[in-house]
Amino acid sequence: MLELPLVFLLSPVNLRGRRGAMLFDPAAQFQLARELRSAQGAELGELFSFVSSLYFRGKLAYARAFGRAPLGQQAAYVISAGGGLCQPEERFSLVRLQGWAKVSIHHDNPHFTAPLIRHASELLERSGKDTRFVLLGSVASDKYVAPLLDVFGPALLFPEQFAGLGDMSRGALLLRAVRDRQELAYARVSGQRITSSASDR
Repeated sequence: MLELPLVFLLSPVNLRGRRGAMLFDPAAQFQLARELRSAQGAELGELFSFVSSLYFRGKLAYARAFGRAPLGQQAAYVISAGGGLCQPEERFSLVRLQGWAKVSIHHDNPHFTAPLIRHASELLERSGKDTRFVLLGSVASDKYVAPLLDVFGPALLFPEQFAGLGDMSRGALLLRAVRDRQELAYARVSGQRITSSASDR
């Protein structure tokens, strides 16, 4: 049976916390911090995995294991605070990452939503009608769910087993799925009740 294209959208991380501060510390000498300060920058997937630890590592590993890209496209994109959808392999500078840390991730903030909606719309236009888009993130808040639903509508899915789980549990679930080569079941985000003010990413 021919499998349908499957594109994963990885929810953003909080760059304002303790681990973000470690990256931004000009005195930091660990490898990733040095790469971030270098001319070529550091890979976004590595940066977000450091900041969010188990949860983002799980999301990235799962997307790479089960993503099925449409012809000529990518199978995984990371939602960023100020840069819309980015590929996890893209390299970013310290200045750009610090700029993102100043952007509030909220559906009422055009500095966040405008690039996200633009990139999501371009992705949808490039993809075939049978492509499914899976959000690896919480659907308990409309801060990024609302703009994504505006673009993808019923084509936007999420892992059913995410419901009721915290970040660490989701990360562990995704890593187990990768280890066992067992893809999770998905449900339409449009069928979920969205509540505001959730802090979960």
